[in-house]
Amino acid sequence: MNSYDVAVIGSGPGGYVAAIRCAQLGMKTAIIEKYSVLGGTCLNVGCIPSKALLDSSHHYEDAIKHFSEHGIDIPGDIKVNLKQMITRKQSVVDQTTSGIDFLMKKNKIDVYEGIGSFKDATHITISGNESTEIEAKNTIIATGSKPSTLPFIKIDKERIITSTEALKLTEIPKHLIVIGGGVIGLELGQVYKRLGAEVTVIEYMDRIVPTMDSAVSKELNKVFKKQKFSINTSHKVKSVERNGNEVIVKADNKKGEEVSFTGDYCLVSVGRRPYTDGLNAEAAGVKLTERGQIEVNAHLQTNVSNIYAVGDVVKGAMLAHKASEEGVLVAEIIAGQKPHIDYNLIPGVVYTWPEAAAVGKTEEELKEAGIAYKTGQFPMRALGRSRASMDLDGFVKILADKTTDEILGVHMVGARAADMIAEAVVAMEYRASAEDVSRMSHAHPTFTEAIKEAALAATDDIALHM
Repeated sequence: MNSYDVAVIGSGPGGYVAAIRCAQLGMKTAIIEKYSVLGGTCLNVGCIPSKALLDSSHHYEDAIKHFSEHGIDIPGDIKVNLKQMITRKQSVVDQTTSGIDFLMKKNKIDVYEGIGSFKDATHITISGNESTEIEAKNTIIATGSKPSTLPFIKIDKERIITSTEALKLTEIPKHLIVIGGGVIGLELGQVYKRLGAEVTVIEYMDRIVPTMDSAVSKELNKVFKKQKFSINTSHKVKSVERNGNEVIVKADNKKGEEVSFTGDYCLVSVGRRPYTDGLNAEAAGVKLTERGQIEVNAHLQTNVSNIYAVGDVVKGAMLAHKASEEGVLVAEIIAGQKPHIDYNLIPGVVYTWPEAAAVGKTEEELKEAGIAYKTGQFPMRALGRSRASMDLDGFVKILADKTTDEILGVHMVGARAADMIAEAVVAMEYRASAEDVSRMSHAHPTFTEAIKEAALAATDDIALHM
């Protein structure tokens, strides 16, 4: 029987990063993955493939809507080759997952294919083509999550689908109904809207991306309506039925009236659930919460001292970069170090176009906590860079402590917001004030000038270019 200092169950961004860090710190490490490819949801059916399709569809939309304005004339009709788009997406995925294979070999990490199941707290059975058992002094559970559904919806993976199936459709939907106005639904909805589908979004809450600052929700709502999305908030879905190639969704609107939506595909994107199937956690004595998550303390340690858990399978935002940070933290704790994660500084991003990104507290959270704050906001359309690239939608909003001027939250919608948010994370990591950021030189012309201007507005109540 092979023995290890650390065994990692799951090879997503939490698992494979944890394994690499453990190996770097001198521990003999194994990683267990049920599928034949490493990378988990993010690399295979999540972050990476969805961004590939978002980029491809963005190029197509630019070609049909904006090239002529830029003085680029293309003779003949511009057509979508969905098959090639999906093929390119898969090649991006394959390149990325093969990179993880390389990193495992480079760091001398043993890879086991199969379902990792606890026999007890220090022994794991791996059920694959052949059954194997290994011994591990420490184990990191990184089994991730799966798409959630509603109790009355039957996912047939053909017309009533999850994000996994939406990434490999063989035709462009005529009318895609999206249940859930969160990140996944909006991103995939935008992919197929650009390619010619009619898209209807049905959201239970009173606004889309309801966990983000209300100003972000309001701006994205305005943008999507301009892009001819049908946005239906405060709608409670009560049935989803398939009739041949049609899907009928019935919901109650905020007045309690029944409304019906008919499309040829329905994407169910109502969140994700922790995935622990086959883990046999009870055999190791590991406790789960009522929500099916692995119960952990502040060090991501379970009630069994040598077993830890990271990523989507524990509490907190289900984000790949959050999982990776946790993977590093646990590896370093096992090695005897004292790392730390500030969960308030884990950014969130919506990769639609324009993008939306945020870090820190929302205005609603500050109000609820009774914290006195001030606001500075600057529109992207006031930037020379935005006009040059024709990306005029969006804004940057900075929330700062009314007394100390410390930045408490940054929220933005706009081109390259996903990249720009890193500046805000750095500033908040070093507890910068709005004035600190307002006095930093930002290259001109850039999108990040909006951050400087919003900081000026928060500090002096007036921006330079407003």
